[in-house]
Amino acid sequence: MAAEWWNPHGKFAPLHKFNPLRLRYIRETAARHFSRDARNLRPFDGLALLDIGCGGGLLSEPMTRLGFRVTGADASDKNIQIAGLHAAQSGLAIDYRCVTAEALADEGAAFDVVLNMEVVEHVADLRLYLQSCAHLVRPGGIMFVATLNKTLKAFALAKVGAEYVLGWLPRGTHDWSRFVEPQALATMLEEAGLEVRATQGISFDPLSWDWRLSSDTDVNYMVVAEKKA
Repeated sequence: MAAEWWNPHGKFAPLHKFNPLRLRYIRETAARHFSRDARNLRPFDGLALLDIGCGGGLLSEPMTRLGFRVTGADASDKNIQIAGLHAAQSGLAIDYRCVTAEALADEGAAFDVVLNMEVVEHVADLRLYLQSCAHLVRPGGIMFVATLNKTLKAFALAKVGAEYVLGWLPRGTHDWSRFVEPQALATMLEEAGLEVRATQGISFDPLSWDWRLSSDTDVNYMVVAEKKA
């Protein structure tokens, strides 16, 4: 599926639909945290960002345009090749690497912002993984985590509905046993040395056929956590 990343009507169409909401939330939250003016074209000049599980670069590229110095990490070499090619065609300098978060942490790498978007529900040892990710956040920096709640509603909509009814995702994409409740995620983040600053629900509106921020964390949600300076 790697070659489909940048086709808005292909296999990753749901992610393209989801992306503007994620981008707006990251931009506005990071601007508040770092006291930057989100209205500027490049409000994050001078800051470093890591996009873990970057895939084809759907978040890495707009983050680069906003001024971040971006490193995109993915365990799939094919994804990294696709992302690198697209960035080159777009005239963007992004450091794409086929590497895991754990390996980056072992190298001593550190970033002002770490994006962990739709990754943690695919991780076998979540506590160990989050500890490695926390090491990648500089003091005073923040990490965004987007994932799926472990509820029957999430099973019905994100697993059965998205994979088997609507066909938004290939069957077998998600394992419901790896979905995680917001409180459990918050506890693991705090054990890793981060402080949770916000938990934000995301809902799909079938009337507008679009995503919106909401107070409902039953299915999709995002967490923002800070490493104290």
